[in-house]
Amino acid sequence: MIAYAITDESTLNFQTLVTDLQRFVNKAKMIVYRDKLTSNYHHNAKLFLEQAQQFSFNKVLLHTNIALADVLQADGVHLTSMQFHEIQRAKRLGLFVVISTHTLEEAKEAEALGADMVTFSPIFSTPNKGEPKGLEMLKNVVSELSIPVIALGGIVTDAQVELCQESGAKGFASIRYFAE
Repeated sequence: MIAYAITDESTLNFQTLVTDLQRFVNKAKMIVYRDKLTSNYHHNAKLFLEQAQQFSFNKVLLHTNIALADVLQADGVHLTSMQFHEIQRAKRLGLFVVISTHTLEEAKEAEALGADMVTFSPIFSTPNKGEPKGLEMLKNVVSELSIPVIALGGIVTDAQVELCQESGAKGFASIRYFAE
């Protein structure tokens, strides 16, 4: 099962970057640098990639910025649900593409446009993310796609990870699961 860590300012500190990355790699094989608050994203992304690529992550991604992911030679990019129009551009640059989806229709569109993987969310209750989709909807999305579907949203326990796996998800993504 793919364990995909999504960083944010609460889980990644550049003063303790190596220690934080060690914590992530103990539980995750994929990681994305995501920080919506910093004004130093470009600088931090470079530092993040330089350090993260020293660890055994299968994929190290940047959030939303295709050009930066290309220039800095990230493995790929995690696009938001507002960036479907960017999937093919990212693929032309040779980037691995993950895109956030929230409906079956979005997930199917992402696959048709060439995304390598989708996150589907929120599965469980999570702050500020709306009504949970639940495991039955996850199972339905998984059954309709041939690319990996990664469960996202409110996943904080091993029991929830197991439930997502039982629903057919190829993996799970989380911020809080990887925080400790």
